[in-house]
Amino acid sequence: MSKPSVYIETSVVSYLVGWLNQRDLGVAYNQQLTREWWSRRREDFELFISPVVFEEASKGDPALASQRLEYLAALNVLDVTAAVRSLAVVLLRTAGIPKKAELDALHISVAAVSGIEYLLTWNCTHIANAEILPRVYEVCRREGYEPPFVCTPLELLGVTDGR
Repeated sequence: MSKPSVYIETSVVSYLVGWLNQRDLGVAYNQQLTREWWSRRREDFELFISPVVFEEASKGDPALASQRLEYLAALNVLDVTAAVRSLAVVLLRTAGIPKKAELDALHISVAAVSGIEYLLTWNCTHIANAEILPRVYEVCRREGYEPPFVCTPLELLGVTDGR
């Protein structure tokens, strides 16, 4: 039996490295949840990224970027094909994802075109957004792709303590 597939969006690997956010307890909590998911659950899934994740993760503080790239080095890399770019354009045009979030549309498109089951993200502005997602799912299906289930690490953490 094969493992479920998960596309790791850049915000997830960003929450894995660096210092816990001391000014925003919500972000610090999400960072801790991400680290817990990574240590407890990542082996239960086949993990994928794209060159878009590499591009975004390599920006910022050089030491933190290096740590992010170390985490990403062991993951499977999916191509940004013409079909991926085409779906991203349609998502930007019709699903409510703003032009400034072009890379977010590419993340969704890579996962959908590649047949990935889950897209893991902390980007609740343009990806895990309850107002945008129904249109994203509709556009993907209309274009002939089953969209990934978009969720946060909390949703894939699972219950292992009997609750």
